[in-house]
Amino acid sequence: MAAVLLASLAVAESVAHVSGGVTVPAGDVRADRSTADPALSVVAGLLGLAAALPVALARAQPALAAVTASAAGLLSLAAFHTLTAAGVAAQLICGYRLGRTGSQPLAVLLAAPFVAVALAGTAAGGTGVLTLLAACLAPAAALAGIARRAHARALGDSAARQAIADTLMEHTARGERARIARELHDVVAHHISMVSVQAETARLTTPGMPAAGAERLSAIGDTARTALTEMRRLLGVLREDAGTDATDRRPQPSLRLEELNELLDEARGASGAGARLILSGSPVALDPGVELAAYRIVQEALTNARRHAPGAAVDVELRYTGDELRLLIRDNGPGPAAAPSGGHGPSDGHGLSDGHGLSGMHERAAAIGGELRAGPAAGGGFLVEARLPAGDGVPG
Repeated sequence: MAAVLLASLAVAESVAHVSGGVTVPAGDVRADRSTADPALSVVAGLLGLAAALPVALARAQPALAAVTASAAGLLSLAAFHTLTAAGVAAQLICGYRLGRTGSQPLAVLLAAPFVAVALAGTAAGGTGVLTLLAACLAPAAALAGIARRAHARALGDSAARQAIADTLMEHTARGERARIARELHDVVAHHISMVSVQAETARLTTPGMPAAGAERLSAIGDTARTALTEMRRLLGVLREDAGTDATDRRPQPSLRLEELNELLDEARGASGAGARLILSGSPVALDPGVELAAYRIVQEALTNARRHAPGAAVDVELRYTGDELRLLIRDNGPGPAAAPSGGHGPSDGHGLSDGHGLSGMHERAAAIGGELRAGPAAGGGFLVEARLPAGDGVPG
């Protein structure tokens, strides 16, 4: 509708200028023919139409619209020394749309001829005023479109950066929840399990214990087992929120493989079963993150063996092969297939189903570029085997 209105006004202005004998330089033959030749009015009207009607294409084809409007306006100036107000308005609209959605250099270039005509001073009267307006406003319209595009792009970039920041924050939060879940399971749950086992062992192995003392030890064991149950529920919530994130934030980097002997001594004291540490290959110094992961894997495997195969002996082997460290933790319990309730049975599976022990071990191994598998051992019992990178180590 706006394009039709502008086009109608431009045609009327152009015909009125030509039919009324528009002022032209002295001696120009058009001064004598402007009122006598109707063809000139038709040509002027067509140029006015071509200068304003392209506004209809400004959104879909901004370059075509701007080029057409500029060319028609300049031809009208050259042929009839006429420029219409509707044509100037159309030029500004098309220049703005081109600067906003089309070629920015072309938008500025199309405004330059009007500046040149205004500086040349060849247009007089009302046409001169319109030429001066076009010279001033056409570059401003093009630059306004360019600025609007830059502003929209900056807003889009800001929104994208905010989305990325939100994603990173959520990823960090999930990683932190996964880390907390691992540490609760590996550290707190481990010690609570030790309390439960030691209370039960003391109640059964201490001769001449008064009934009240045995009852209290039994209550301690029951309380510890209840705490473990509640902690597993909490871990389930944390792991559900954390998704499958396996990022290792490397907590407690002071834990090293040299401390495995203390861990095995603790396991022997808690269960009364045998626990051996076997070393093979040439030990190398490992990255602290690798040593922490190895320590936690051994700790969790010992906890699982104590919980699901009480009384079973455990062998912990550290096998150095140059570019990797192999951990093998094996117990001589009944194994998953043959275990009764409380052993390696399908319901608990040494952490294979409803527990979080093996999933935590898998996460720790994956976080440092290693891998882990667990299952029945050949000849009976249960085996946890981890392959951890040790390529950057130096001979110990």
